[in-house]
Amino acid sequence: MPFDPNTHGPLDVSPLLRLMSAGNWQIELAHERDCHLVIWVTRGQGRMLLDGQCRGFGPHTAICVPARTLFSLELGRQSIGQVLQIGEDIPCGLPDTPMQIRINDMQEQARINSLFDAALREQQVNDDHTAQAIRSYADLIGIHMQRLWQTAPENSKLSAARKLCRAYCARLAEDSEGAYNMAGHAAALGVTPTHLTRVCRQETGKTAAALLTERQLHAARSLLIRTSLPMRDIAQSLGFGSAAYFTRFITQHTGSTPSALRKKARRPATSASTHH
Repeated sequence: MPFDPNTHGPLDVSPLLRLMSAGNWQIELAHERDCHLVIWVTRGQGRMLLDGQCRGFGPHTAICVPARTLFSLELGRQSIGQVLQIGEDIPCGLPDTPMQIRINDMQEQARINSLFDAALREQQVNDDHTAQAIRSYADLIGIHMQRLWQTAPENSKLSAARKLCRAYCARLAEDSEGAYNMAGHAAALGVTPTHLTRVCRQETGKTAAALLTERQLHAARSLLIRTSLPMRDIAQSLGFGSAAYFTRFITQHTGSTPSALRKKARRPATSASTHH
């Protein structure tokens, strides 16, 4: 049973696959969350968009995703891991810098494993001290990751292209109401849409417009399954000109209408419906 410490936002350790309990789109579309994530991949491989760059990862990779950071995650079929989730309003010592670290040293791997296991045991205890204990283990995980990050080869000097793509991803995460189109973001960053598109494709394998579309699609699908807001209200909150345009957007990218997606999400989950 998920741990509920009566605080704002999640505070728990769970299997990595739970991040996609309502479908792969939950992690495969570029999006941001209102909680901090520390992902510990122990088996398998995949690709991740983080901090304005897309890179592959393998076993024994530790990933820190601060709240409100744009990211996406593609997991291979054999991937296994754990994820620590902490609401952004819960005091903790996790890094505020996005990190992806491949840990080759077996002692360091064992240390990360032991910290996650200890946090999970505290979650299972579920008494008056559990929330404080999980936060304490999160602090230790954060300290350990920052130490590893200081010498990690991934922590290298940023190129101009990487800085621009990072800035664009940050703007997408901040623009929750869809106030800017891709050209508007480019203008605010002082570059042309063509240059921004070229840089994003170079750093992430996706165009600037594709990243914007993914972010809008994830936000829309999340509101559809997590709220009972009318379509017109969801459309307005995400910057769509009308409910009709919103419906066309969803149908074009998912093959289903917004109403059909909402209805499907509220049916009992089955193995056939949770991975689409």
